[in-house]
Parts: sequence; structure tokens; C-alpha cells
Amino acid sequence: MSETHVNFLGGSPLNRLSWLRTSSIFINALLGSPSTQWVAFQDGKPLIASRAKGVRLALLTTSEVEPLLGPKPYFGQGPREGEIAAVDLPILEAARFRGAPIVFLGLSETQANDYGSTIPLEKLAKMLVGTPFFSIDVTEVSQADLDLLVQTSTAGTDGYTLSFAEPRGATRGMSEFDAAVFAEARSMVDWNFRNKFCASCGSPVYSVWGGWKISCTSLLSSSDNTGKKPCTTRKGLHNITHPRTDAAVIVAVLNEAQDKILLGRNKKFPANFYSTLAGFIEPGESFEDAVKRELWEEAGVTVRDVKYHSGQPWPYPANLMVGFYAIGDSSKPVRIDLDNELEDARWYTREEVLAVLRHKEGTNFTRSDDRQLAKSIEERVNVNVSGGDPLGGDAAVHDSSSRVAPAPVASDANGPPFKVPPRTAIAGVLISDWAFGKAPIYKGRM
Repeated sequence: MSETHVNFLGGSPLNRLSWLRTSSIFINALLGSPSTQWVAFQDGKPLIASRAKGVRLALLTTSEVEPLLGPKPYFGQGPREGEIAAVDLPILEAARFRGAPIVFLGLSETQANDYGSTIPLEKLAKMLVGTPFFSIDVTEVSQADLDLLVQTSTAGTDGYTLSFAEPRGATRGMSEFDAAVFAEARSMVDWNFRNKFCASCGSPVYSVWGGWKISCTSLLSSSDNTGKKPCTTRKGLHNITHPRTDAAVIVAVLNEAQDKILLGRNKKFPANFYSTLAGFIEPGESFEDAVKRELWEEAGVTVRDVKYHSGQPWPYPANLMVGFYAIGDSSKPVRIDLDNELEDARWYTREEVLAVLRHKEGTNFTRSDDRQLAKSIEERVNVNVSGGDPLGGDAAVHDSSSRVAPAPVASDANGPPFKVPPRTAIAGVLISDWAFGKAPIYKGRM
């Protein structure tokens, strides 16, 4: 491949200015810019602006969200109320202890900017040409304040209605830019929401680096650590303090002749929904190792010739879907009794898949389907899950009750024989590219 395919939710359109996240002076100056835009979330649901002909992120202004931000300074807060952090204290770089959780996402640049190292940071922030983006988590904000925000925001003009929406369905109607900003923002909001205590010693944590790192409060001079062992995060680099991204392989397995593809499903999927197989990378594995292990564990298929296609950020909550093609032997029986993750797995011909892709409902996911998937993932407690979200791959729950592979449920006369993911998911891209002869890895052999 001369150039990697950019998937929906990918592209990372913002200049994240990661080396400037430690500066409260810089971030506070950007936050005060009249051009700054905010993306709001409630319980992981983005605030969207929708109307009959489309949906977009509801982008708020700083003046609109300011009542929710808490006391100034918004970044560079000290541990105590009203205290301002010293700018030369590493453990308080762009720290935030109070107010709704916010994250500096980056700058949408309309032209190249000069980031000269001699320019004072406050001046630099005012010189930059572009739109700064921040996220805010309003989950803990009162309903009255949220109602006021939604009712008065300028994002709700021109016939748009504002609402917090189930993200999987809402994003499929967004522009590529909005979807990519959403992917970054939701992953960061979720990570900050989930991590309230130090994974090493159990002490509360606080936000630093503009929302991109958490730090243990036991490191603060004001903390009472009597009788406690020093937290291991006092020294070295620790990934428990940085946002996590969990990589999962998404694999389109083709037979030797490359005219069949292996697809699977589990009982959590909507009716007749099939997808590529998938699984998380385990410690000590390469991507290729994970591909081979997952295909054997889930379908009893030994694969070879593993080739990378592309990647896709998947913010449910923070996955990186890494797409591959591989070759397997379709003459050997498929078995789903090893880890019992799949309800069914079978080989489909190109003609069968094309019939689905050419059907108007073949890749159509309804809002009801989206809600069912979201609910099935959110309700999982103490289960083993090897895959990512169903739209990314198989994502099955370990359940030993599903040992017999049922045939696809007969569809109505006008419906597709089964469904596959849309191209907004990398699994859908892999399936579609293969079916239409566009899979670049094996193009010369098809």
C-alpha cells in the first residue's frame, strides 16, 4: 500500500500541541479565546445538534460553559481552595482540582503557525491562527444548569435541536472532522471519569497536563501519608497515570482462493448480524501473534500471511482497532467450542457478501440496534471479553451455553440474508474492500 486508508473516527485533525499541555499559562490563554469551541458529554453521550438533514457536534463557546467551569484559574490550581500552583512545580503542571472535568484537545489550524521557542507562551496562544478545542464532562452538573445550557446555546440555531445522544448512532451522520474530534474527546472524557484513585496506592488522584495525565495526591506536600508506604508513582514513568488505549486486532480471514471470507456472530448481536473476528492484544504479543491466536481460539482456524490494512480509533471506551487480512483453510471444519465466544462462524462466498452489501438494508444499523449493543456492553459484569465493540469485530462475551452453530435466521422476502458492519467501522471496510476486489494486500491474486 502506498498510503494507509484513513478510517472513520480517524485522521486526528487537531494539532494536539502535546508539548504545551504542561503550561497552565498557555492553556488558560487558549481557553479564553473567543474562537474556542467546547464538546460536552453526559455519561459518555455527546451533545449533538440535529435536524432533518444532518447531525453535528454541538460546539459550545467558552462564555456558554463558563458557569460550569468552577473557580479560576481553570488550569494551574493548587490543592487548596483559592490556591494557585507554582508554575515551576512539575507535579502541578496545568493541574486542576475543582470544577467539571475538562481536557484540552488541540487546535484546528487554518494555516501553519510559528511555534518559536522564544515566544512567551501567553503571547503565543494569542498569536495562533485556528480554533482551540476543549471537552467538558457535565455528568455531575445539575439538570437545571444543563437545561439552561441547552436552551441558550447558539449551537441550537438554524433549525438544529440539541440533545445528548447515544454516540454509536449519532456519529454515523457526522462529518469526518466532527467524528474524529468526538473520538479523541470521548476517550479522554471516559478515561478521566473512570480513574478517580491511584492504581498503585489507592489515594485520590487529580488532573494535570490539561487533562492528559492524572497524578496521585500522596505526592503533594499537603498530603498526610502517615503509616503509608511511598506510592510507586513517585519515581519513573508509569502508564497507570497516562490515558490508556487498548489495541484489538480486526481480522478478515480469506480462503486460499480468496473468494470466501470467514464471518462470525454472538448472541449479543442484533438479529442476523455477522462481522469479522477480533480480539485484544495480550502482553508479550505482536499484532500478528494476536491475529493467529484469536482465530484459533475463536474459530479453530489456523491462519498465515497476515497483512496489515489500517487502524481505527474506537472510543468505546478507548480502543484502537487494527485491521488485518489473513489466509485460512476453508476446507477444514470451523469449531466454536474452544473458548465458546461465538454463537456461529462460517465461510461466505463473495457473491453472498455482495448480495448483502448491495441491499439497502445490508449495512443499515438502526437506533434500536445501537441501543442494544450499548446496553449489552455496559451491562457486562465479571465476564471475559476478547474482542472490541461488535461493529469493530466479534466482541463476544464468554458464554459456555452457546455450543451449537445455528444457521442465520431466515430474513423476510425483502430483507438481506444477513447484515454486516457499515464502512464507518473498520470491519465493514475490510469486508467491503474484499468483496469489491479492492483489498490492496491481495489485489494481484484475486
